Amino acid sequence: MIVIPAINAPDFETAEKQIKKAAEFSDWVHIDVTDGAFSPAKIWGSPEELHSLISNFQFPIFKLKFEVHLMVNNPEGVIDSWLRTGLVKRVIVHLEAMTDPVYILAKCEKYGAEAVLAIKPDTKAERLLAHESDFKSFQVLAVTPGWAGQKFGAEALDKIRLIKRQMPNAIIEVDGGINAETAKLAKDAGADIVISASYIFGSKDPKKSFEELQKI
Repeated sequence: MIVIPAINAPDFETAEKQIKKAAEFSDWVHIDVTDGAFSPAKIWGSPEELHSLISNFQFPIFKLKFEVHLMVNNPEGVIDSWLRTGLVKRVIVHLEAMTDPVYILAKCEKYGAEAVLAIKPDTKAERLLAHESDFKSFQVLAVTPGWAGQKFGAEALDKIRLIKRQMPNAIIEVDGGINAETAKLAKDAGADIVISASYIFGSKDPKKSFEELQKI
């Protein structure tokens, strides 16, 4: 199972510190992006500042691959700005907000990025099955979109099992409330990737917390 540290930061200064720290122990970094509407949370999420950060620093930041979680009402309107940075290798869009999957997939293909389709806790996993031929990766969000530090919703485990049963070749990512206990539950249910923000960056030793999750 792959573990990816998540940047869920109130401002660029905090995001910069966390990205630099993540570069010490991870190949991937997950960036949460909100619009204050799809998710009422307001957190940092600037493709221009991300590009500037990477441009101004050297190894190990250069080795990072980024995935961006667009918790926004109009993913079609913002996806291009993230992909044009040349840094984003995976884009996560929400089924509840997406209006043009063909556009999303075409943009990702153009920039050599992977498209991932996500659902909120109150959305049935069965709705993802209609996109089996389009998307190869899916995210189960186990918390309300936006804020880090929320409690993992156990209903996510049933969703993981259903997706894995119906689409055995799908890559399943789980985000929200991930700690040593819930990461183990997610893995046992069939998750391939877990995303963790507060468990890693809220600890005194982010690298150690990351490695604890990896051992699972």
